[in-house]
Amino acid sequence: MADLTRSEFILGGQRSGKSRRAEVLARQWLERSPDHRAVMVATGQAWDDEMRERIARHRRDRAERVPGLVTVEEPLALAEALGRVGDAKTLVVVDCLTLWMTNLMMPVEARQALDETAVVAAGHVLCEAIAAAPGPLVLVGNEIGLGVIPLGREVRAFVDALGRLNQSVAAACERVTLMAAGLPLTLKDKP
Repeated sequence: MADLTRSEFILGGQRSGKSRRAEVLARQWLERSPDHRAVMVATGQAWDDEMRERIARHRRDRAERVPGLVTVEEPLALAEALGRVGDAKTLVVVDCLTLWMTNLMMPVEARQALDETAVVAAGHVLCEAIAAAPGPLVLVGNEIGLGVIPLGREVRAFVDALGRLNQSVAAACERVTLMAAGLPLTLKDKP
C-alpha cells in the first residue's frame, strides 16, 4: 500500500509504472472517505489517430481501475487548472508534465512555441501553484535525461527545459518517487 503525502512527484521512463502509481494513490484517497474526490488533469492532446486511440484507451482503463476519478483536460494552463479543481478534500493528479512541456515548446496547432524565458516562467508559476495547493497533489513526469544527447537544437532545448522543470518540481514536492519496472524508489521524502 502506497502512502499519501501532500505532494508527490513521480518520475520514470516510458511504461515504468508512473501513472499506475498515481492511480493507486487516487484510489486509496477515494477509499479513505466518502467526502474525498479525485481529479486527473490530463495534459495530452490528440494530434493524430494513434494518440486519439491511446487517450480513449487510457480513459477506459482508468474508469475501470479508479471509478470516481474525474478527468479534466488541460494541455496548457496547468497552474490555473490546479487552482480551479483543487480543494482540501480533492486529490489532484497531473498526468503528465512532459506532455505539458511538449505542448508549450512544440505546439502542434498554429500557435507560437514559448521561448526559453516564458517556459522557465511557466515552470515557476506551476511550482507556486504546487506550494499553494489546498489539497494533495500527485504529479507525473518522464525522466528523459538518462540517454544519449539528442540530435537537433530544438530537441536538446526540450530535454534541457524538462530537466530544469523536473528539478524545480522535485524541490517543490514533499516526496519524489522514481519508478523503474513498476517498482517505486523514494528519492525524497519529507519527514
